[in-house]
Amino acid sequence: METTTTKQKLMKWLKRIGFWGFLFFLIKGLLWLVFIYWLAK
Repeated sequence: METTTTKQKLMKWLKRIGFWGFLFFLIKGLLWLVFIYWLAK
């Protein structure tokens, strides 16, 4: 019972954030990789 509610809440949250949230985290992750690479040089 509880698992279903949590899953539904998660799906609603993911739909709300959607594409822009994904894009934001993707770019943020890539920037961190570039930053770490730059520090390692």
